[in-house]
Amino acid sequence: MYSQAKGKYMAAPTAPFPIQQACSPAYLLTEADDQYEVMQFLAQRLPHTVVMSGLIRDNGLVSSANRGSFHGCRDETGELTGVALIGHATFVDTRADAALAAFAEIAQRSPAIHMILGEEKQINRFWSYFSIAKRPCRLRLTELLFELTAASGSTSVPSALRLATLADLDLIVPIHAQLAFDESGVDPREKDARGFIERCAQRIRRGRVWVWREGQTLIFKADVASALAESTYIEGAYIDPQMRGQGLGRRCLTDLGNILLQHTQALHVLVNERNDAAQALLSGAGYRLRDRYETIFLQHEETV
Repeated sequence: MYSQAKGKYMAAPTAPFPIQQACSPAYLLTEADDQYEVMQFLAQRLPHTVVMSGLIRDNGLVSSANRGSFHGCRDETGELTGVALIGHATFVDTRADAALAAFAEIAQRSPAIHMILGEEKQINRFWSYFSIAKRPCRLRLTELLFELTAASGSTSVPSALRLATLADLDLIVPIHAQLAFDESGVDPREKDARGFIERCAQRIRRGRVWVWREGQTLIFKADVASALAESTYIEGAYIDPQMRGQGLGRRCLTDLGNILLQHTQALHVLVNERNDAAQALLSGAGYRLRDRYETIFLQHEETV
C-alpha cells in the first residue's frame, strides 16, 4: 500500500505461508485435465497472476509459445496449492511454502531459466530454496507494480496512437530489443534473433502492440503482454528520446489507458524502483502504486 502521509511505499501485512503444510511432488500440468482448474486457481490472486493466466488464455497450458512448462502442486486433500511456469521466464503462485520448495526443486534442473519474476516476498522465499543449487544470480532488481483502474477525463489533444501493423515491425524490433537489454543486460537477438522477431510479429498480429509513428520515427510504443477482463499487463513502453519532456509520453499513456479500460477492469505496469522518471510519468497518467516485485536474472553456465 502507499502512504500519502509518508510519501513512500509501505508493505501491507500478509499472513505467512503455512510452512509445515505437506504437499505432493510438483507435477506437469496438461491441458485436457487441468486448464479450467488452473485458471480458477490463478484468478483468485489477480493481478499477480496475470502473466501466467494470459499465456494460458492465449496459448493453452501446453505450448512452445509459453517458452516453458506449467507445473502444479496439491495438498494432502488433493486441493491445488500452487502453479508455476518454469522456463525462460519463471513465475510461481503458491498458497504454501512446501509448494515453493517443490517448484524450486524442478526449476533447479532447468537450464532454460533466464528470469524469475514475482511478488517480492514470494520470490525471496522461492530463491531461498532455488539458490541451494548455487545457480548464480547475474542481476537482481526490485520493481514497483503500478495500477490504473479509471479512465481519464482529459480533454487534451489526442495522440496519433494506433494498433501496429507488420509494416511497423522493422522499427519495433530494435527498440523492443534495446528495452530488454537496458533491463537485463542481454540482447534477445543474440541467441535467437529469428525467434525474437517472430514473437514481436505475433504480438502485432494479435493486436497487442500500440504505436505512434511519424515517417521513420517511432514516437511511442507499448505492448499488451497479457489481456484479461480483470487485468491487462503492459510492458515495453517507449518514448523517442528526442520527444521526451514535451508531455507526449503522458498523453500516449492516457490515451492508451482510455482505450484499454473499455475492455478490462485494470491496467498494470512494472517499473524499476530506481527509475524515478518512469514512475513520475505513470503517476501523471493516473497510475497508482500497488505492490513491490522482485526480478532475478540468472547467470548462464557458458558465461560463468
